[in-house]
Amino acid sequence: MQLSEFDYDLPEERIAQTPIEPRNASRLMVLDPASWQIEHRHFYDLKEYLMPGDTLILNDTRVMPARLVGHRDQTGGKVEVFLLRRLDGNRWESLVKPGKKAKDGTRIRFGAELSCVVKAHTDFGGRIVEFEYEGIFEEILDRLGEMPLPPYIHEKLADKERYQTVYNREEGSAAAPTAGLHFTKEQLKEIRAMGVHIGFVTLHVGLGTFRPVHVDTIEEHEMHSEYYSISDETAQLIMNTKAAGHRVIAVGTTSIRTLESAADAKHGISGKTGWTNIFIYPGYDFKIVDAIITNFHLPKSTLIMLISAFAGRELVLHAYKMAVEMKYRFFSFGDAMLIRSKAANPQ
Repeated sequence: MQLSEFDYDLPEERIAQTPIEPRNASRLMVLDPASWQIEHRHFYDLKEYLMPGDTLILNDTRVMPARLVGHRDQTGGKVEVFLLRRLDGNRWESLVKPGKKAKDGTRIRFGAELSCVVKAHTDFGGRIVEFEYEGIFEEILDRLGEMPLPPYIHEKLADKERYQTVYNREEGSAAAPTAGLHFTKEQLKEIRAMGVHIGFVTLHVGLGTFRPVHVDTIEEHEMHSEYYSISDETAQLIMNTKAAGHRVIAVGTTSIRTLESAADAKHGISGKTGWTNIFIYPGYDFKIVDAIITNFHLPKSTLIMLISAFAGRELVLHAYKMAVEMKYRFFSFGDAMLIRSKAANPQ
């Protein structure tokens, strides 16, 4: 398939710059791939589309305040270090800007209590850095680090926690699993009271989620790898849900990728931990996911390809065109979409 088949026109003013309050006041577009019916609701109406026995799968990753701004030891030049993942001990894989100034051996200071030394280059142009500090690294990072908002958000975030889900637990992401940002604690409590089960998985979102696709033929695209984990308890909950004839509803593309990566077979899944570079695009046979809650994604992104694999490319692009016309809010702080079931023959 051609990359151009996943393009659409998006005016810049449709990109949400700030989160809406309360969280679940965002709009909710409801798609039915079987009938091509589209409804326009709000996220607080979600319970009307859930049934007792359904299982919601949430990604409980927590975003790190991964952006550090410091100065080179010798020249005082400003340097930005963006943490991607811990390798071992105090060594981290990172992006450093300006990269040309970050040669091996360069020391970067972030005030009196934290510094790092560039140890090596990575294959994709990043750096391996080793930190030196006194105290607890996570506490220092929380004080000095900034929330790594996506490049299309230009407004400063007043409250760091607004770029976290209310159920975050496992720190390690470079970006938020944004479909989950719509939930409030009260709404989750109400959903549980309905008899809907809630299970958790972890996928630490990498910066590759924002990396554009540079090939014309999408089958040639190489996905980035991300760490994921699904417990035996969550896997068993999913198996029980399937056996009872109920739906597994994935909240966000990160949950989808985790579930499909951990699948053993059609309707079969087990607890697993590892790295996944799964690339889901039209033609993919979903093994676990029965319905999806997601946000509106970038043109020509792997995320819109994933959604198109589930609902059908023509319906997705039709829905996106309608969303633009009806002034839905797009991307991380934007509105939500519920896809009720998989298209029979997605195109």
